[in-house]
Amino acid sequence: MAARVTLFRFSAKEYEVNIAKIGPPKHGEGHFLTRVGWLRAAVLGANDGLLSTASLMVGVAAAAPGSSQIVLTGVAGIAAGAMAMAAGEYVSVSSQADAEKSDVERERLEHLADPEHEKRELIGIYVDRGLPIALAEQVAHALSETDALAAHLRDELGISEHSIARPTQAAIASAAAFVAGGIIPLLAALFVAGASAIWAIVAVAIAALAVLGAAGAKAGGAPLAVAVTRVVIFGSLAMAITAGVGRIFHIATG
Repeated sequence: MAARVTLFRFSAKEYEVNIAKIGPPKHGEGHFLTRVGWLRAAVLGANDGLLSTASLMVGVAAAAPGSSQIVLTGVAGIAAGAMAMAAGEYVSVSSQADAEKSDVERERLEHLADPEHEKRELIGIYVDRGLPIALAEQVAHALSETDALAAHLRDELGISEHSIARPTQAAIASAAAFVAGGIIPLLAALFVAGASAIWAIVAVAIAALAVLGAAGAKAGGAPLAVAVTRVVIFGSLAMAITAGVGRIFHIATG
């Protein structure tokens, strides 16, 4: 009996790939593309949590130096931001998943209606990529014998195991990362009270932004110095602007 493994699962439907003729993968390289889904959600969530919470707390600290409301502001900001990130990510990725599900179903029906046309279409894809016509026919035939639907999903639509949209996973990752990032400036405010709190929040936030920028660059294969410099500059600018707004309100209401 041919071995089968579930590769595509959308709602109650499953699309399986026959791997009996393919065998297990022979390479062990860790490609950056396989990390894109979770890496994007994690890095964006942590940066947003850190920067938005720190900026919010800095703004309140500038408006009311020494206020006991700084910590409360941080807690409220983390809770609201995490829920907003989770909801936004879930809706966004769900829309992508719906589009993928629709494309998969349409492709499946096309294969049932005219498999030979779909094979010719696959041959054309490989010819456009530079394969000689004879080799393209061999490749298309071999892949169609193994799993024609999976071949079309991958090579025509770009849908593969690593690119399938997972809304719940993305929402949880975004919310968790936001909370993890937001806790950093909150801890600084808890340990340093009074007028010095604003400087403690800024210092800790900048250091954490640099670490997150370096981690994201390393995981994503980007230049380290560029990534760190970019995130630190824009993070510092965001906190400075928020502090300026808070200071204006402090002067206006003082």
